[in-house]
Amino acid sequence: MSAPPTPKRMTVDLAEVRAPLTDLFQKYETSDSGLKDQIARRRMAEVGPNEPTKERRQSMPALLLAKVRHPLVLLLFIVCGVSFFLGERISAGVVLALAVVSVYLAFIQEHRSGVEAEKLNRMVRATAAVLRNGKVREIPMRELVPGDVVDLSAGDMIPADLRMISGKDLFINQAALTGESLPVEKFAAPPAPDAPADLLSLSNMLYMGTSVVSGTALALVLRTGDATQFGEIAKMLAGRTPETSFERGVRRFTWLMIRLMVVLVLVIFAANLVTKGARIESLLFALAVAVGLTPEMLPMLVTVNLSKGAIAMSRKNVIVKRLNSIQNFGAMDVLCTDKTGTLTEDKIILERHCDVVRRESAEVLTEAYINSFHQTGLRNILDRAILKHEKQDVQQYRKVDEIPFDFSRRIMSVVVQVEGRHRLIAKGAPEAIFERCGRYELDDELFEMEPLILADLKEEYDQLSKEGFRVLAIAYREFDQGQESYSRADETGMILKGYVAFLDPPKPGARRAIESLQKLGIKVTVLTGDNESVTGKICREVGIPVAEILTGVQMEAMSDAELHDAARRVAVFARLAPMQKERIVRVLRDNGAIVGYLGDGINDAPALKTADVGISVNNGADIAKESADIILLRKSLAVLADGVLEGRKTFGNIVKY
Repeated sequence: MSAPPTPKRMTVDLAEVRAPLTDLFQKYETSDSGLKDQIARRRMAEVGPNEPTKERRQSMPALLLAKVRHPLVLLLFIVCGVSFFLGERISAGVVLALAVVSVYLAFIQEHRSGVEAEKLNRMVRATAAVLRNGKVREIPMRELVPGDVVDLSAGDMIPADLRMISGKDLFINQAALTGESLPVEKFAAPPAPDAPADLLSLSNMLYMGTSVVSGTALALVLRTGDATQFGEIAKMLAGRTPETSFERGVRRFTWLMIRLMVVLVLVIFAANLVTKGARIESLLFALAVAVGLTPEMLPMLVTVNLSKGAIAMSRKNVIVKRLNSIQNFGAMDVLCTDKTGTLTEDKIILERHCDVVRRESAEVLTEAYINSFHQTGLRNILDRAILKHEKQDVQQYRKVDEIPFDFSRRIMSVVVQVEGRHRLIAKGAPEAIFERCGRYELDDELFEMEPLILADLKEEYDQLSKEGFRVLAIAYREFDQGQESYSRADETGMILKGYVAFLDPPKPGARRAIESLQKLGIKVTVLTGDNESVTGKICREVGIPVAEILTGVQMEAMSDAELHDAARRVAVFARLAPMQKERIVRVLRDNGAIVGYLGDGINDAPALKTADVGISVNNGADIAKESADIILLRKSLAVLADGVLEGRKTFGNIVKY
């Protein structure tokens, strides 16, 4: 089976990302009032419907014929014919049965593939609110064309690749493309010229398959269907599965046998013809030798051994979907894995609560707890992490008022009464808190936030960020004279108290599991959409060498030859788009490695399909599970080590034959 054509890299037109909106409106013959109907109809005829590629499924007869044409199967049919011709009807029947069973198993296996692309298509079958002729109307997503203006609000799925025209407090969940669960804020303004140019960091771009968490926006459709980043994934999944190292080995061995048998048949026939002169007898003798040389049991023996290995692996929480993957599992020498949920717990916890010089502070934890406990709005994952970290007795703090969170000021405050006085406690983005503070507290003393001191305070916060933490600042203000109600105007003149820092922590057994894999000769390589600071911290904690981290932006500037060299020395890749993960897996395979890939998200599907053995988990995305060869009942690297050993046993049994 030949590998599919190399998919193009997921890139964006930076000229369109940074161009003035007036230039884009002119290019697409549109405006902020949307397209005119006649232009939309013309463009639909030009670019086609807004749908990712659907796999052209082979008909069942064509698929069956493809399996029959496998060289080993053809060889068995030839042996069957020769045996029947020589009068060995029982032998012919046995060989025929072996060939039929081999074809049947391969046919069933192949017939189930290709479902992943269809599942991607189903994800985007919905409607979108667009402006046509200056009026908002709901149309099916498949009818969107470049130049349409889409009206977005909380809960909407992004229907195409868009550039923002205007927006308010827009936060997007990009987990479909990055695998990371925290939402990302988007802005209408073009990114700065020195901003990262990787597609997932472009702050004014929205991508098909992601969704709106909160806020509103108007956005211009730039790409639809296969031209979108999401469409690239669907197109890749719609292709044929690349040939694995095991299949390649079987194919080469089969052709070696066929060539050897042809040579032997000719030599034996010629020798007998010269010495005995009987043509028919010489031919029959040569064919009988060929039949004797043929390992008729090879296809069946391989299948039986793989099936036995699959049963043994199922007892160790490893379910095998495709039997041929077992040998690759055992032969694997590079394991590529995502970070979130594999190396980490896939849940945010409060890791640190510290004062302004990063010393642990119980008072900072109490202030943060009071704020999260008394808020009445929707508690996000950071609030839940604070409340879960350590239960605090806050009954003496009576709530007076609340100033809800909003995305413009990025702060949430509560006002409580304690010892007869009102105290405003604010929690939010450090840069937003800094702007509203005139002093800071250290060792129970208050100091003025002078410009030089402010730079030092920011350096402490930056250090926490560099260590991979998601950081919130805590500040307070006390009122001698209580008020009936409070507003944003009261969030001034505050005192900076300290910071709370959050992290998705490493799994307890991750380091031990990685050591086990390394002892088995398997190099663990991390491919993630998360940033390099967080990734580096986690990898160091679990024992993966982090001498160098390569990002998606740096990778895009590399040729395939340069990336081949980099892939040999680099073990950690960050800020990757889905097709960049797939490219790394492909490069590693080209370097001669047998590559396994462990992932559970939509963004992992292309890499799962390209790897020699794709590994997912039972609670992963449907598309990831369909793309995978092996499913883990527990998302644990420790389970993998057991599976590798079982795969090696199975391969050893096949080699013995």
